[in-house]
Amino acid sequence: MRIKDREQGSGFRGQYVGGAGDGLVSWVVMRFQARISPWIAAAAALLIFAGVRAQAQDAGQSSSQSSSSQSNNIQTGNDQAPASTPYISVNPLAGVRYDNRYDLSLGAGYDHMKAGPDLLEGSNLGGLDMNGSYWLTRNWGIEASGRGYVGTALPAPRTDYLKGAMVKQYLFVGGAEWLGPHNRHGDLIAHILFGGVYGNFQKDLLGYPPGSYDFYYNQLAPAAIIGGHMDLARSEHWVFRITPDAVMTHYTFNSGPPTPTSYTQYDVNFAISVGMEYKFTSIKRSTNDKKNWVSGW
Repeated sequence: MRIKDREQGSGFRGQYVGGAGDGLVSWVVMRFQARISPWIAAAAALLIFAGVRAQAQDAGQSSSQSSSSQSNNIQTGNDQAPASTPYISVNPLAGVRYDNRYDLSLGAGYDHMKAGPDLLEGSNLGGLDMNGSYWLTRNWGIEASGRGYVGTALPAPRTDYLKGAMVKQYLFVGGAEWLGPHNRHGDLIAHILFGGVYGNFQKDLLGYPPGSYDFYYNQLAPAAIIGGHMDLARSEHWVFRITPDAVMTHYTFNSGPPTPTSYTQYDVNFAISVGMEYKFTSIKRSTNDKKNWVSGW
């Protein structure tokens, strides 16, 4: 068998196998190469398509896993976020009751009065009111009151050296009180009180007889108060209180010279005070339900 080199027109050299079987071998090799080339191309294309699809699936799975992990992180963060503190409402009137045995009140007071029986103009006095209660039953109690007022009064007749005089009035009374309609917001209390009043009318009269100016002389006289309390509860112990009253006094008047006379005079005037009450709740009174709610016995 011989091997020869043959030059072709293309300028490169090729080799061939010489001999009797040269034609058969060349035909077999060429036919085998022609059959293998399409299969190789198809297999390569299939491998490329499978690789692209696998990469797409991996990318989809990774994106879904990342989104689910993010959602889980968000949910976990929400779960771990502290809950807001709830608002707790406290009712200051929840402990308001009417079972205290004692209470005490103090307020700024106003009192209208006349310093003499025939004076045309009354006097406007201001001062303090103090009241204390001792409750016997659910509705009934005993009340004591002390009140002091001071102001000025205009004498009759007026003179150049006396155009006004200071007057004072002090009341000390006590009596019964009745607890009326009430709830945790407030109550109404009625009272009737009896006692005495001390009037000081001569301080600024320069030594002249008070009858000369139509004034009462300094004296202690009977007095009575009819009225009550209007209460607005603010807490278990504290109460805002308004006390309007009718004040009755029974002073004696001595007229001046030349014909001195003496007589008594009933006066009814208006008084009011505004202040605070404190309930001593440590000592209780009976609050059993009674058939007669008016008496409370």
